[in-house]
Amino acid sequence: MPGLSWDRQYITVVGFFHQDTGLRQMIWPDLSRETLVAELPAAERIFTYNGNGFDLKIIRSQLGLNLLDRYKSCDLMYDCWSKGLKGGLKAVERRLGIGRAHEPLSNYEIQNCWSRWKHYQDEEALRRLLAYNEDDVMNLVKLRERLGV
Repeated sequence: MPGLSWDRQYITVVGFFHQDTGLRQMIWPDLSRETLVAELPAAERIFTYNGNGFDLKIIRSQLGLNLLDRYKSCDLMYDCWSKGLKGGLKAVERRLGIGRAHEPLSNYEIQNCWSRWKHYQDEEALRRLLAYNEDDVMNLVKLRERLGV
C-alpha cells in the first residue's frame, strides 16, 4: 500500500493487486483520491499487513478516501499474531520462507530512492522503489495463501 516521504507528509506510492487487474502501482504526484478510485478493483475485501493501523489511515488522512467504506478489511498482521508470527512483514516473510524477487530496501534507501526520483528523475531509483513496493504487494498474496485466509 502506501509509502511515505519523510521530507513532506504525502503518499509516494500505492500498490495493489487483484487477480483481474494484476499489479497496479500509482506514484505521487499522479496519485489523488480520484485517480485511486478510478484504479481500484471491484472486490469485497482488502488485504493488508498493518493496514488497519497505518496504510488505510494514511490514505484516509492524505487523500480523503476511506477504503473501509468500499471494502471489508483483513489485516493479515493479526492473523499472523494469532499463529505466533510477530514482527513486521519482512520478519514474517523470513520465518515462513517467503522470498523476495529483489533485495529489501532499508527505510533510508527507500527515502533516498524517492528523493533521487523526485528531485533528479532518476529512473533507476524509481525502478528500485517500485520493485520494493511490488515485492511488498505480491508477498501479501503469498502470505494470505500460507495463512489460508
